[in-house]
Amino acid sequence: MKSSFRFIIVASCLFTMANPAHTQWVQTTLTDHYVEAFAVSGSILFAGTNGGGVYMSTNNGSSWNAVNIGLTDTVVTALAVSGTNLFASTSHRGVFLSTNNGTSWTEVDSGLTNTAVSALAVLGTNLFAGTGGGGVFLSTNSGTSWTAVNSGLTGHFVSSLAVSGTNLFAGTVIRGVSLSTDNGTSWTQVIGSSSSTVYALAFSGTNFFVGTNDGGVSLSTDNGTSWTEVDSGLTNTNIRALAFSGTNLFAGTYGGGVFLTTNNGTSWTAASTGLTKTHVYALALSGTNVFAGTDGGVFRRALSELEGVKDASSQLPTSYELQQNYPNPFNPSTTISYALPHRSHVALTLFNTLGQKVAQLVNGDIDAGFHEIQFNATNLASGVYFYRIQAGSYVETKRLLVLR
Repeated sequence: MKSSFRFIIVASCLFTMANPAHTQWVQTTLTDHYVEAFAVSGSILFAGTNGGGVYMSTNNGSSWNAVNIGLTDTVVTALAVSGTNLFASTSHRGVFLSTNNGTSWTEVDSGLTNTAVSALAVLGTNLFAGTGGGGVFLSTNSGTSWTAVNSGLTGHFVSSLAVSGTNLFAGTVIRGVSLSTDNGTSWTQVIGSSSSTVYALAFSGTNFFVGTNDGGVSLSTDNGTSWTEVDSGLTNTNIRALAFSGTNLFAGTYGGGVFLTTNNGTSWTAASTGLTKTHVYALALSGTNVFAGTDGGVFRRALSELEGVKDASSQLPTSYELQQNYPNPFNPSTTISYALPHRSHVALTLFNTLGQKVAQLVNGDIDAGFHEIQFNATNLASGVYFYRIQAGSYVETKRLLVLR
């Protein structure tokens, strides 16, 4: 039956999970903020924003709630979790502490003489704060008091901090990377002052990666004694974030989206399909997803789509499945995902409440694997619709809601 509704399929991204070049990022409902930082505490994901404070999601980014009571500076530059404590650093007011998952915050900056804090790191019971021009400060009592720990580091603008074992590394603006093996009592420079600004640090076993603002990614296997540039295929070398999942390393770039390496940087592959905001400032792994913080909010992608080192045959679904669209309700676009254990003829159809066909989203033979499409309902009226998949003998219907 004909319908007066028009539809637009923005992208039909059909893939097997072993092909990272043909999968897609999905924008979450946190869309209107510049996201600079993430932290993960159990199943809770926190996002720190520039001007919007801290947001929390308990459902993999399907929805977000602002958690800012007591957070008097909402330009959040870094987040860190230590046990039940959540710390947020800010651009003007130092460090804030929440002991109840962001429900309320307390300013904790006694002795923090430089309150432009740009980085946080936890090493055992010690909390470190990197500042803009004041080096590094240490708190041994959850931020109640702070002490400068800057021998060899005084005056440095610290842009990133990271911990590996008992080693603490500080990435700086212009002056490279420094290492402390004694909780910040003393520092040794391990990348010289002529190096680029270091925005990102990441570890996997004995491999230590640094991401710079114009020099790509470098690797050290000896705690910074020697370095090798590893950026073949990295077409954007302005690196703002690094994150590991197993043997896979993700790099977020300024203007180039996300790249993936599965061989310790020997080669990189662009992995940005669907990432409509390509200035990536933060990356996080939570559950089975990787999240990207951008100048246009948070995007999400299933790790299974990206981890190309896995054998594709071991990743095939064992049954047919039609997932609930995300987000739902939505305006104007949403993503519909489905799984096929075998190559099948797939008909994925959208109906209105009268049973009239509104859109034919998929109609053809599709390979086994996990698949998704992004559907744009710009030309549909607000209301309830139903999408139905038929693949072989499998038939499933789910409800979606367009909300203007």
